[in-house]
Amino acid sequence: MHAAHGSAGAVPDRTAPVTPALVTPDRPPRRTSPAGVAAMLGSGLSTQIGAAAGSLAFPVLGPVGVVAVRQYVAALVLLAVGRPRLRSFTRRQWRPVILLAVVFGTMNLSLYSAIDRIGLGLAVTLEFLGPLAIALAATRRRVDACCAVLATAGVVTLMRPQPSTDYVGMGLGLLAAVCWASYILLNRTVGRRVLGAQGSAAAALLSALMFLPVGIVVVLRHPPTAASLAYAVAAGVLASAVPYLADLFTLRRVPAPAFGLFMSVNPVLAALVGLIGLGQSLGALDGAAIGAVVAANVLSIATARR
Repeated sequence: MHAAHGSAGAVPDRTAPVTPALVTPDRPPRRTSPAGVAAMLGSGLSTQIGAAAGSLAFPVLGPVGVVAVRQYVAALVLLAVGRPRLRSFTRRQWRPVILLAVVFGTMNLSLYSAIDRIGLGLAVTLEFLGPLAIALAATRRRVDACCAVLATAGVVTLMRPQPSTDYVGMGLGLLAAVCWASYILLNRTVGRRVLGAQGSAAAALLSALMFLPVGIVVVLRHPPTAASLAYAVAAGVLASAVPYLADLFTLRRVPAPAFGLFMSVNPVLAALVGLIGLGQSLGALDGAAIGAVVAANVLSIATARR
């Protein structure tokens, strides 16, 4: 769940997930360059492949252990880039940073737990409702009302009662969506109060510290194998470090609307990676429901005013 994503014109976070607020150039690009397209594709694939790699460590480490390792990797990357001066933070700056750290960890934990129960494609699609809801709530256009109806229809279809329906997994996916939406809003606040990427780096550090006891308990109860540890580290690198750096590169070569449109493809990429890499197939109706959610986001961004 996106090191934060840039869906629907919001702050990028993959994770989900897990990219912090990014710094765009003073003069935003007007056209999309081939290098920017390649970077967006690589970022999206890296995020979903990282999530798939993390799921391969679930049998040994469980979602909690994998998320703990991912938080450690994210903290190392963001500390290297943001270089926060923690002693200079005021109480007004620490409040949103601490909330961001809590949301950051909860978002990844709920997403990976959902992936464990309902698969990569469905989990990422449900999480994707977070930034979509923010985008639709920000306007009062009729087309956005239609987008909301379309997305709702897709979600209702995905959550329709079936013998194999895992409502706990669905609920975890929706919790990840709420966290992603909160993450975007908090990132905006942190970006206003803390210079550069220092706030996001500090939040990543706090989140990693929160997961430190969890990681120790997981290691003591379930000693990791070399393979499971490698998968967990790969998840941290591919789903946190690579997307973060790729998005820094992309937003200097791609207009924000184009970036948001491409981010809409992430649920589709997740479904494809889940199918090819994990053998998680989806029925025709589920595929159509995912398509409806993606189409709602694409339509909202494509028709948005500058």
